[in-house]
Amino acid sequence: MTTYLALHYWAGSGREFEPLLPLLPPGSQLLAPDLPGFGDQAAPAGFDYSVASYADWVAQYVAEHQLTDYHLIGHSMGGKVAMLLAARRPAGLRGLLLLSPSPPTPEPMSDEDRAASLAAYGQPDEAEKTFNKITRIPLSDAQHAQVVADNLRTTQAAWEAWLQYGSCEDISGEMAKIEVPCRLLVGESDQAISPTAQRQQTLPLLPTGTMMAVVPGAGHLLPLEAPEEILKGQHAT
Repeated sequence: MTTYLALHYWAGSGREFEPLLPLLPPGSQLLAPDLPGFGDQAAPAGFDYSVASYADWVAQYVAEHQLTDYHLIGHSMGGKVAMLLAARRPAGLRGLLLLSPSPPTPEPMSDEDRAASLAAYGQPDEAEKTFNKITRIPLSDAQHAQVVADNLRTTQAAWEAWLQYGSCEDISGEMAKIEVPCRLLVGESDQAISPTAQRQQTLPLLPTGTMMAVVPGAGHLLPLEAPEEILKGQHAT
């Protein structure tokens, strides 16, 4: 049985991947855990919220679930974590699908935007503004409420650590170690990390032959905005 292990975006949760469930190839399964500090997942004692620590946590999750044949899906922050884990060449990993990932190099975020995001923690009005910024294809009322709720239940430690440190980390030196096939999917109207930034900061560091596809009209939340694009072609494999 093929397993898809999906890692969510910053200030989100594994719930964002629920639209993929009816689209899975026959005989496969989807695992989408909440990462430490997000959703319902508390951070372990001493967790430092670095990209490496998140990769360690996912590796432990893989071991606990005895995954021996799986594909990694990484969205935004989860994409950066997925890339570092893939660079470790874990046994059983068959492929890497990156959805609007946080680049291996520091995210293209101005100091002003970073300060504004830090100040927005826990504020419902700001969570609404974020929703409007990161989505372009209309979502259902339930999905809208979910995105806002996930934003507001993020722990302050996880929120601040990613903005101040994780998003700024440079893991580009590890990227040459990735050997599995990769695919990069981005939203045409992504205002969080633009297609141009992905072409400049992410695509050149992925394995030779990696293709980048742009989803017309989509913003940053591809699993919710364009789930059918994510698993396109998987039924044939």
